[in-house]
Amino acid sequence: MGAPMARRLVAAGHRTTVWNRTPRTIDGAVTAPSPAAAVADADLVITMLRDGDAVASVLAEALPGLRPGTTVVEMSTIGPDAVARLRALLPAEVRLVDAPVLGSVGPAAEGTLTVLAGGDLSDLSGCREVLEVFGRVRHAGPLGAGAALKLAVMSALVPAQVLLAETFAYADAAGVPRDALAEVLDGTFLGPLAARLRQAAESAPTRAGYALDLAAKDLGLAAHPSLTLAAAARDRLLAATTAGHGDHDLTAALASGALPSPTRVLATETASGDAAPAPASSAPSSATASDDTRHAVRINPPSIPAPAGHYAHAIRTGDLLFVSGQAALDENGKVVGEGDLAAQSEFVFDCLERILADQGCTFHDVVNMRSYLTDISRLREYGAVRMRRMTGEPPTSTTVEVPRLFRPGLLIEVDVVAAIPR
Repeated sequence: MGAPMARRLVAAGHRTTVWNRTPRTIDGAVTAPSPAAAVADADLVITMLRDGDAVASVLAEALPGLRPGTTVVEMSTIGPDAVARLRALLPAEVRLVDAPVLGSVGPAAEGTLTVLAGGDLSDLSGCREVLEVFGRVRHAGPLGAGAALKLAVMSALVPAQVLLAETFAYADAAGVPRDALAEVLDGTFLGPLAARLRQAAESAPTRAGYALDLAAKDLGLAAHPSLTLAAAARDRLLAATTAGHGDHDLTAALASGALPSPTRVLATETASGDAAPAPASSAPSSATASDDTRHAVRINPPSIPAPAGHYAHAIRTGDLLFVSGQAALDENGKVVGEGDLAAQSEFVFDCLERILADQGCTFHDVVNMRSYLTDISRLREYGAVRMRRMTGEPPTSTTVEVPRLFRPGLLIEVDVVAAIPR
C-alpha cells in the first residue's frame, strides 16, 4: 500500500521522502537511510505498516527527527488502542491523526481509497489536501475514531467474503454449478459482492491486494463479544494462513482448497464463549493439527524461515500461543548478523512479530518471555532492541546466560507465550 501511495504523492507534486523496512526506492522520491532521516525535514509524516507494533517501532526510531508542529498521519489498520499508545509515544507538540483506509493496492494506485480520519478537525484540515491525493476523506470523529470505524466496517465486509467462500465450497460439494449459484445471487443484495469476488478470484492476481493473513489480523483487532461471526471468520482465515495461504489475496478464499475445512483446524465458539465442536466434514485439512484442535494447532507461518529442526514454530491451544525459541537463522540455515547481538536481536523480534501476527497477536499480547544469551555482559545491547520493539506494559520475563546455543555463531534465542485476543 505504501509504495503506490508514495507514487501518488510524487505525481501530485509533493516533495516526498520514503523509508521502507525492506529497502526499496520510489521514482521521484528521496530514499532515506533511516526513519529519523526520513522525517527530519517533513511537515507531514505518513505511516503505512503492517500492525501497531511495527508503527510504534518505526516512530520510536523516527522520534529524534520529528520537529515540533509536525503532523503524523497513521494510515495503517492498528485499532484505537494502538492509536492511543502512539499518542502517548509522540511528543505533545507533534500532532497525530489516525486515518486508516478502505481499499487495497489497486485503489491506492488509482487514488480511489476511502480515508477514515480521526482527530481534531484543526489537525485534519492541515493535511486534508494531501490525504485527498489518496481518495475521499471522511472525518470520523476524535482521535481513534477512524481506527474504530475501520474495524467496524471490516467486521462486516470480511466475514461476508468468508461466507461467500463457504457457500461456493458447499455448492461444489453438492454438485451445484458455480455459475448457477452466482446467477441466483445476482438477484440478491449479495450479488455485487459475489460478482466482484468471483471476477477477482478468476483473474488470479499475482500479488495480494488484501492478504488473507492481514484480513485475519484486522478481525483480531476487532475482537468483541458481540462479533461472533467475525470471530468465526477470523479463525477460518487463520486456518487458511496456517495452511500456507496467508500471503494470497482474500479473493483466494473462493478458490478450491484455499479456505480449509474447519474440521481438525479450529473449533468455533458460541456467543457465550464456550468452545463448540466444528461441524463434521469428510474433507481433509491441509493444516497441521491434532484431531481435537482445542488441544493443539501447530503453526509454521510462511513469512519466516522454516523451523531449523524437528519442531513447530508455535502451537496454539485454547486462547494461548506458545512460540518456540527464535534465533537469527535465514532460510538457508545460516547465521544472520555474525557477532552482532543487536542485528541478531532485531531478526529474532522480526520472527516473533510475524508469528504473533499470524494468530492475530502483537507484542502487547505476550504474557511471558524467556531470553537466552551466550554473553550476559552484552545484555544492554539486547535490552535496547527489546525496549524499542516491545512498548507498553512488559510481560513476565526470564533472562539467562547459557554457554552456547544449538548453532555456532548464535548469540541469542527468545521464546514467548501470548494470550490470543478474543
